[in-house]
Amino acid sequence: MDDLTAPMKPSAIAMDERSPGGALRSLVIGLTAFLTVVDLFATQAILPSLTRHYGVTPAAMGFAVNASTFGMAVASLVVGLLSPHIERRTGILFSLLLLAIPTSLLATAPNLAVFTTLRVAQGLCMASAFALTLAYLGEQCGAMDAGGAFAAYITGNVASNLIGRLVSAAVADGLGLAWNFYVFAALNLAGATLVHFTIKHVQPMHAMTATASPLAAMFAHWRDRRLRAAYGIGFCILFAFIGTFTFVNFVLVRPPLSLGMMGLGFVYVVFLPSVITTLLAGRVAMRFGPRPTIWGSLAVAGIGLPLMLALHLGAVLAGMVLVGVGTFFAQAAATGFVGQAVTDNRGIASGTYLACYFCGGLVGTAVLGRLFDAFGWQACVAGVGSALIAAALLTMDLKR
Repeated sequence: MDDLTAPMKPSAIAMDERSPGGALRSLVIGLTAFLTVVDLFATQAILPSLTRHYGVTPAAMGFAVNASTFGMAVASLVVGLLSPHIERRTGILFSLLLLAIPTSLLATAPNLAVFTTLRVAQGLCMASAFALTLAYLGEQCGAMDAGGAFAAYITGNVASNLIGRLVSAAVADGLGLAWNFYVFAALNLAGATLVHFTIKHVQPMHAMTATASPLAAMFAHWRDRRLRAAYGIGFCILFAFIGTFTFVNFVLVRPPLSLGMMGLGFVYVVFLPSVITTLLAGRVAMRFGPRPTIWGSLAVAGIGLPLMLALHLGAVLAGMVLVGVGTFFAQAAATGFVGQAVTDNRGIASGTYLACYFCGGLVGTAVLGRLFDAFGWQACVAGVGSALIAAALLTMDLKR
């Protein structure tokens, strides 16, 4: 297994996928991301079953499942502030080991309140590992390699959306809801094992001055117009993504589409194109710049929205493909921009970005869930479109 902390000279770590070392390193980075966040959206594939199990409305169950984004927002901010003092490998490893505990306890959650609390706990652990890994990549990769590293990590995130949902649907359909969570707890432990063997102890970069504090560094980042825009773009991206891929599940299981559990799981092969395209985000952003890259990505997602209002499964699936490709590509470009735009305290900048990103998911769940319950799927899709437009406007402030 490739060591992610191989000597970090540009000549030694070039993220050239054409070389065996670069390809293997990208694979390990992507696999680490996959096992870190596989719990985040996999549960969405069994949302209708969970709704029936707990006897609640789609909006209530959607909020409970996506409550993990609240934990992720809090943990991202806290870990970002403490990042200069956290040894990367220890923090990532400890977070993934802890993650297995709430994941396994979800199998026996007696009511929606306990379920929601455990999802928040999952989010705290996932985001700690996620934020520390992004900070690690930003610190250990050269400027030319960072885009590829971040793209590989986001690609692992995309793959977790696809494979995680398929596994969740298959296990829940074959073995029941409880076994679904036991299987994902095992995957969390597999992630800890991977980190143990691929990341060595690397001290965080101490970029702060003697008089600077984490809060001062965070406020300094907020004063940067480019970073404020990037934080807002992250918020809007997950707002839109959550609105699409949480509530479309209820559309897919209702007439006239009427998909079953396994059919719903296999629907998420729509993420397969995103696994391929997201890997290109770093190169595209480097060649054309962040603004054209993100604008193009958001336009692709926007084209998919009217297709998702159709009454034919093929059109809905095509819309889901376009929204997935567009939002993940924009997310990879925005994440890479933050990593490259900040010259110091990258851990704090990454943590702040992730906090905004996951806050967007939580707000999106609450707002779009109410729209879905009160006015239907069309209103929900309109809300998603509004978020994409807001992200496009914010992109105007990004510069290389």
